[in-house]
Amino acid sequence: MGSVHPLKRFIYHHKLTTKLYNIYRNYNRDKRNKMSDEDFAHWRHIFRTGRDLDLDNPRTFNEKIWWLKLYDRNPLKTICTDKYRLQEYVKECGLGHICNEIYGVYDSFDEIPFDELPDRFYIKCNHTSGCNIIYDRSKPFDFVYYKNEFDFWMQRNYFWGSREYNYKDIVPKIICEKVLEDKEGNLPADYKVMCFHGEAKLMFLGNNLAGKDGAHSGCGYCDVFDRDFNWIPILDERPHYTEKPIEKPDNYETMFQYAEILGKPFRHVRVDFYDVDGKIYIGEMTFNHGGGCQDLQPEEWALKMGDWISLDGIERIKQE
Repeated sequence: MGSVHPLKRFIYHHKLTTKLYNIYRNYNRDKRNKMSDEDFAHWRHIFRTGRDLDLDNPRTFNEKIWWLKLYDRNPLKTICTDKYRLQEYVKECGLGHICNEIYGVYDSFDEIPFDELPDRFYIKCNHTSGCNIIYDRSKPFDFVYYKNEFDFWMQRNYFWGSREYNYKDIVPKIICEKVLEDKEGNLPADYKVMCFHGEAKLMFLGNNLAGKDGAHSGCGYCDVFDRDFNWIPILDERPHYTEKPIEKPDNYETMFQYAEILGKPFRHVRVDFYDVDGKIYIGEMTFNHGGGCQDLQPEEWALKMGDWISLDGIERIKQE
């Protein structure tokens, strides 16, 4: 949902083309809904990585992620996946001071009181991934386009495009919240802490993952570090950042400590933070990194990260 493509602008500014385009989008996203969860898992993983899954004897990180996303139905995952209700959990864990300021929560784009809110804020959906944009009163903003885009996503259940059960029962909302940026006006890097059974082991540090408009850039960089900030040669589908040496933030260890507090109840979770001029903010909690479809390299690390996840006690749910 980045800068508006001219073709999409044309489509969304005409009622008939908008209706036809949304029919196509819904069909394209729903045409595999009748597939069983496991059939969908095999198809999706092959489509994204070129390799099949072994759900009978899962060993790699992706295979363990798919097992958890299909069979671990912990209801707390739904609360923590919900970008609005996540704050409930964070506050219950005694970490309310790392929550971002929310200006308002709405049931539709039409409800957003643009004239009453600050001059600049993030607009995002709580129940999906990548549906977010920055509204800036000083810059042109295509209300027709973004209304249609948010209207579309508010009618979608993200579960059907991913089979992540933690998304299935989220009640869709639109959140308007403060834009986090440093004193130079830059959006912060993403500090993604990987927790395994309550132990924070790795940091996936993302740079330039969002554009200046706040939307996912579709590119960016990713470097992986251990708890001591030693660089690890893991490729996560994004190139390593080579523009300048990456410096260890002063609160690096604190982010690991917070991640362990939040990740304690779960077999695996990725806890995302932002560091804004030395202050830590919670971004989101993600239980299925890359949807279980990111081709982690080298293979030895895909296996090692898989070894860190135990599936003991999770029953394989029979397919309907």
